[in-house]
Amino acid sequence: MKLTYDCKISEKDILTDDTDACLLAELDFNDDSNKLIQGENFSVLKHLLYQKNLSNKIDLVYIDPPFATNTVFRIGETRTSTVSAGLKDNIAYMDSLLGEKYIEFLRQRLILLRELMSDKSSIYLHIDYKIGHYVKLIMDEVFGAKNFRNDITRIKCSPKNFQRRAYGNIKDLILFYTKTDDYIWNDVSVEIDEEDVTKRFNKIDANGRRYTTIPLHAPGETQSGPTGQEWRGIKPPKGRHWRSDPEILEELDKKGLIEWSKTGNPR
Repeated sequence: MKLTYDCKISEKDILTDDTDACLLAELDFNDDSNKLIQGENFSVLKHLLYQKNLSNKIDLVYIDPPFATNTVFRIGETRTSTVSAGLKDNIAYMDSLLGEKYIEFLRQRLILLRELMSDKSSIYLHIDYKIGHYVKLIMDEVFGAKNFRNDITRIKCSPKNFQRRAYGNIKDLILFYTKTDDYIWNDVSVEIDEEDVTKRFNKIDANGRRYTTIPLHAPGETQSGPTGQEWRGIKPPKGRHWRSDPEILEELDKKGLIEWSKTGNPR
């Protein structure tokens, strides 16, 4: 199955060695297996394919493309760990491509990545729920539907700030494809022994069950939402926000589900 749209160009045209990459910087770390390149990624991929002769050499790819949000993302002194849609900071990137232009933008880069990937390779693509189903169709076209392995759910938050008449937007997805059936696979399961359990869950509740505590704040910033405001006279640390709305934190505290340290730090 293939998608058809007005701005779609042929794979032959995409794979033409017709340009010298415009690289802002290229840093090597000891050898060619470690490289950091700054530049427009379409040109960089062609540079790797034709100037560096890395066709069929790459075993693992992870990409986190824009999500077609039609948003200008910014970063600044008050946003230390995230890139957000604030209005006053410096522009980090413009996520302005939408519809078929976005799909073609991504398709061209996926085709170049496929040519760089070895026969034993895997690719993981991080995307959101609004555009992800369209992206999967492009991945099916470029890599083949038979090479789709998993749709991995990434829980990004709790449904704390969603007051609309819909389910909370709490997840992104990661599409996992391989180039062939003969791909590298490393088992992801890890055995946990009693010592690990004791270290990870170092507290015991009234019923004798082990548990642990985690910070009430999480990476990410919001300057106008409730999770960025004070709760009990405490503001989230710089670069973070409360995991839940302060009203929910109050309820959790009433139920005894929040622990307070001797210095007044809630977990």
